[in-house]
Amino acid sequence: MSQIVQTDRAPAAIGPYSQAVRSGSTVYFSGQIPLVPATGEVVEGDIAAQARQVFDNLKAVAEAAGGSLDKVVRLGLYLTDLSQFAAVNAVMQEYFSAPFPARSTIGVSALPKGVAFEADAVMVLE
Repeated sequence: MSQIVQTDRAPAAIGPYSQAVRSGSTVYFSGQIPLVPATGEVVEGDIAAQARQVFDNLKAVAEAAGGSLDKVVRLGLYLTDLSQFAAVNAVMQEYFSAPFPARSTIGVSALPKGVAFEADAVMVLE
């Protein structure tokens, strides 16, 4: 049986989806963009500021599901400008430590609300 994960410490869904869904010991996260939970507005600043907000949002959802970023086994990163890849990597290392999760990084033409970065994740709780 699946459980919906929801927290006010991450932005509310802006469409017909849940922040995350837990099925057994696996939690599937919806994509997070750099929205400030309290305002629903895009965080101000450069790609590093956007990445920090996205990872803060993922962290909040992970904690609401009973886990932490250390339990994330896979990340999907989506950038509108792949030249920002190194900056996102640097911020990622502030939130994740070895052994790092599996990851894909995909260049996309556009993201919701005109942001430059989005991430989704899969977490396994043991």
